[in-house]
Amino acid sequence: GMLVAGAGAPAQPPAAGGALPDGARPALALLRAPQELAGALARLLGDVVVVADLDAARALVAARPDLVAATRDGDVLSAHRAAGGSASAPSLLQVQAAVDEATDALSAAEHRLQRAQFALTSAQHARERAAERVEAALDRLHENDARMNAVAEQLAQLGAAVRSAAAEAERAATTRTQVAQRLEADRAQHAELGERFEAASAAPEDDEAATSTDERDRLAEHARSLGRAETEARLALRTTEERVRALAGRADALERQAAEELRARERAAARRARRAEQVRVAGEVREGAERALSRWAASAAEAARLRQAAEAARARFDEEVAGARRAVESLTAEQQRLGDSRHADEVARAQQRWRIDQLRTRAVEELGTDPDVLVAEFGPDQLVPPSPPAPGDPEPDGAPQPRPYVRAEQDKRRRAAERALAQLGTVNPLALEEYAAMEERHAFLVTQSDDLKKSRKDLLDIVKEVDERVERVFAEAFADVSAQFEQVFPRLFPGGEGRLVLTDPSDMLTTGIEVEARPAGKKVRRLSLLSGGERSLAAVAMLVSIFRARPSPFYVLDEVEAALDDANLSRLITLFEELRTSSQLIVITHQKRTMQIADALYGVTMRGDGVSTVVSQRLREPAPA
Repeated sequence: GMLVAGAGAPAQPPAAGGALPDGARPALALLRAPQELAGALARLLGDVVVVADLDAARALVAARPDLVAATRDGDVLSAHRAAGGSASAPSLLQVQAAVDEATDALSAAEHRLQRAQFALTSAQHARERAAERVEAALDRLHENDARMNAVAEQLAQLGAAVRSAAAEAERAATTRTQVAQRLEADRAQHAELGERFEAASAAPEDDEAATSTDERDRLAEHARSLGRAETEARLALRTTEERVRALAGRADALERQAAEELRARERAAARRARRAEQVRVAGEVREGAERALSRWAASAAEAARLRQAAEAARARFDEEVAGARRAVESLTAEQQRLGDSRHADEVARAQQRWRIDQLRTRAVEELGTDPDVLVAEFGPDQLVPPSPPAPGDPEPDGAPQPRPYVRAEQDKRRRAAERALAQLGTVNPLALEEYAAMEERHAFLVTQSDDLKKSRKDLLDIVKEVDERVERVFAEAFADVSAQFEQVFPRLFPGGEGRLVLTDPSDMLTTGIEVEARPAGKKVRRLSLLSGGERSLAAVAMLVSIFRARPSPFYVLDEVEAALDDANLSRLITLFEELRTSSQLIVITHQKRTMQIADALYGVTMRGDGVSTVVSQRLREPAPA
């Protein structure tokens, strides 16, 4: 409907980012409001456009996401939210039926989504297993390729070795042939020489004699050289034969290894072909899995969209059902409240009737008067007679007059009378005897109180006298100690200055004492600013001042010179010498110089069995008294 806030200038809509479709008008153009509300309306409804129906609202929001579309039925639609109108609100049965239908659709969509997710999970597992098999096949293929390359390299090396062995075998065969030819020639020459030697041996002595010695020697040398050459030729022949046999065995081994490598290469090629086939099959499986995955993903997206739509419808129906339930609950609560109020009124009336009956019975039993007569004589329409004054109260001026009946005032008088009666209690027949006993005890207590007051006065006088004596004795002692401290301090601190000051001279009983010490060359007076040795020496000065102001027969000093150096120790020993003339000093010390001035030394040591033993030594005889 049209909202009219009041007479005034129309609120102008903000400038739109583009032309609006037919039938759409800004919400601000449909409103008329006072000028002071124009800014607030512009901020609230600046981006709201009124359209004819929900389809036009969807089209407008799709074209202009920055605007909010509102239909005349009350539906509000924007890019991020939607709200249903209330112009044609369905009934509770329709809403419940729609909720049930949306619940069933949502359950079916959830079942489809679960089946799709299960199939998608299975497809993903199958895809992962296929990918793993493909990866394993590729790894094995790469490994076989590497092995084939290594075998090819090794085969090439073996071929080169075979070729070099064949060439070496040919060279060895040529050398063997040459050596065999030389051996045959040497054997023929050797046979010829042997024949010549035998012929020479069989010739007569004359012929032998005719042969010259030089010729025989030459021939013998030649025969020896031929023997050596034959031996070397035989050795070379044997060596060549061994090398030929070794090369022949190596060539056979290389040929066998080459044949084995060829067979291995053929097997590797077959395995590679099988793996290529497996890779192709795995690729096809992977493509099929991807296609199935895409289909399942599309199905899952559709199921999710349906589920979201069902959930949105369900949420909308839940809101409507909740509103209806709240209305029903409100009416039920109102009915319950009215029933409770009615029941309470009935109970109150019953209680009033019961109370009236009780009052009637009580009036008859206690007063012996009919309630109607009692109301007629003492009812609220009658004047209330005045109450007599209480004992001890002053008499009012004039005779008290009756007053009109006021319930609150009479209730107050009744409660006051009841409290007074409760305070009085029952009548005590022994009140006179108790009063006499209490009066006698009061007189005794008054006498005791007077005695206590007198004793308190005497004690206060004694306390005052004691305070005066203590104050006088303290003042005298402080004056003596202060005078002695001013004399002793310069002796322990040559060139220094020290004194005792009272913190509160007006109250000698609670005052404190401050020690001011200023060694030579320093401006400080507080003990806390002095060094440890200076504070110890100032404390010793204070003790010695007290000793000299109020002498005692005995003084016990426990390591008072522990923190002093030699110069200050010498000054302290001088004071000890002065004090020993009038008193006896017992000094606990570890200083050797302090021990040297003592009359007797006592030391405590521990024996081997753990028992302490006192050792004494007298250094000098005590001075005569």
